[in-house]
Amino acid sequence: MQEKFSKRVWLYGVAAVLLAMLLGSVCYQLGYIPQIPITPTSAMGTFASYEELHDFLKEKSQPQGWYPYRDASGNVVIFMAPATRSAGPEGVFASEGFSKFGESLSDGQRSATNVQVIGVDEADSVKTDDYGYIYLMTGNNITILKAYPSEEAQIVSTITFTDMAPAGIFVNGDRLAVLGSKYNLAQTLGYDVRWNYFTDTSTYAKVYDVSNRSRPELLETFTAGGSYFNSRMIGEYVYFVASTPAYYTFEILPNIIVDKVNFPKIGSNGNSREVAATEVHYSNTTDNYYLFTTIAAMNIQNITEEPNCKTIMTGGASSMYVSRNNIYIAYPGADKTSIYRIYIENNTITPEAQGDVPGQVLNQFSMDEYNNYFRIATTTRADTTTKNNVYVLNMSMSVIGRLENLAPGEHIYSARFMGNKCYLVTFVSIDPLFVIDLSNPTNPVVLGELKIPGYSDYLHPYDENHLIGVGKHTVEADQGFFAWYQGVKIAMFDVGNVSNPIEIGNYTIGDRGSDSPVLRDHKAFLFDKQRNLLVIPVLVAEIDPSEYPGVVPPYAYGKLVWQGAYVFNVTIEEGFSLRGGITHMENGPYVYDTSYYVQRSLYIENMLYTISSVKVKINNLQDLAFVKEIRVG
Repeated sequence: MQEKFSKRVWLYGVAAVLLAMLLGSVCYQLGYIPQIPITPTSAMGTFASYEELHDFLKEKSQPQGWYPYRDASGNVVIFMAPATRSAGPEGVFASEGFSKFGESLSDGQRSATNVQVIGVDEADSVKTDDYGYIYLMTGNNITILKAYPSEEAQIVSTITFTDMAPAGIFVNGDRLAVLGSKYNLAQTLGYDVRWNYFTDTSTYAKVYDVSNRSRPELLETFTAGGSYFNSRMIGEYVYFVASTPAYYTFEILPNIIVDKVNFPKIGSNGNSREVAATEVHYSNTTDNYYLFTTIAAMNIQNITEEPNCKTIMTGGASSMYVSRNNIYIAYPGADKTSIYRIYIENNTITPEAQGDVPGQVLNQFSMDEYNNYFRIATTTRADTTTKNNVYVLNMSMSVIGRLENLAPGEHIYSARFMGNKCYLVTFVSIDPLFVIDLSNPTNPVVLGELKIPGYSDYLHPYDENHLIGVGKHTVEADQGFFAWYQGVKIAMFDVGNVSNPIEIGNYTIGDRGSDSPVLRDHKAFLFDKQRNLLVIPVLVAEIDPSEYPGVVPPYAYGKLVWQGAYVFNVTIEEGFSLRGGITHMENGPYVYDTSYYVQRSLYIENMLYTISSVKVKINNLQDLAFVKEIRVG
């Protein structure tokens, strides 16, 4: 008599992830990424039945083989899956545009976190409100600090989370929204911990009433299956995105295999349900792997309004751009980027279109919407040469204009769209700043180009004719087509004459080895044109020339000597003038304890607040004189 047995097989793809990443890396290093035609747009529909979704998943994805691991109970599980990877947080910090509630600070009396689109708030680790309070995310805690007036500054309450890892916060009047994920770890067979991965992941959105800042009250907890990817807040509505691999399990029984697709769960306050197959939106395109990506909308001012969700079967998300009415999520492939457009208006979420463009997108600033057109800058690699491109798509996500083959051999380091212009920085040994005209969406053209030493990782508008760039100063190598990175460079560009952009001012911080969070995270950048104020956190490395007889070689690294916030006066006429620095370090030049690294800064009236993981420091904004500090960690 044949013994009955049952095995659960999870179609999920950790091994496939690694394989896909390895193959992608090999292809990239060898210079081989095949050129593809731009595929037509795909309308977003829903599956008619469970069977249709099941067959789509099996037919369109590409299985990579079997893989064993141990679940949380120690049981051996086998799975086979298409190449999958969960989307991790694209960014976990930001905020601009805030509502007025009762008596509050007036416009211009406090700063807001630097965001891409005015009125479209981004989650950040630090927030302020109109009443002079600061909200800090440190580890698993949210600390609420009475910050203004400065002489009364003190911690008033702390929220500690045991059921999730906070990823970002929003503040809207008397409401605090905390976003984060809970991860359960499953261990693979063998002893290499690098093969561990997370399963049973959920994203949480918790809404608190903070009208009494000393006693925050939890009002609602909404969950969506998958890991937190990104979020925005527009008016009273918080929109967040969570993704989980589209996999299925099956039991192997004598003479029969029974399989089942695993759908994400959504729900509020402990009550959840599984998303139905007929609720899942998709476009009829083939991909190497699929995720269930859930977009949720919550009214955090009116918790009686039921949150709305839509789930899309997509590839693995890399970047997200959000306008006032559309969410655009970019998914990278080996030789293309897929973009999904989801229409949003208050509680309404409508997946509407999907399209593809060649190449890879750098970050959210490589995307933009203007006058009902979507613009995107990408880098492609064919044979051994990289090339850079700008594409214009209509709202159906069809390409209607293109500018290709810019700066062969270089990569995009930063991009900024401003109205009918695109400013693009590419780099390999010297920094070309391109000014691109998009006034005719069907025919983008280069208007001007500036080549200077160094490059910019981040571009910020000063006004309609000037840009601030933050990156690195560089020195071209004597041999070989590359350059040696040096100190952090801040530059002012005059782009008023579009055919002849010029650099009108710059300031270099430290020597080779210096760094700034702004190079990777725009929310660390504090700028106020009316106050002529620029504040950026920096890690300063300096070279002792006496250690090098003769000329200091460009490849020499400096010694770390200082970390904190540099405070500048900035004007078009005088450029950048350093006013001073503020550090949280307590042991002089010892700068290896990163918990004291300043990561954010903000102002309330005439006080500047610098923030690290362990303290908030208050200095007078006029003369930077020390006022007070509060320990938070």
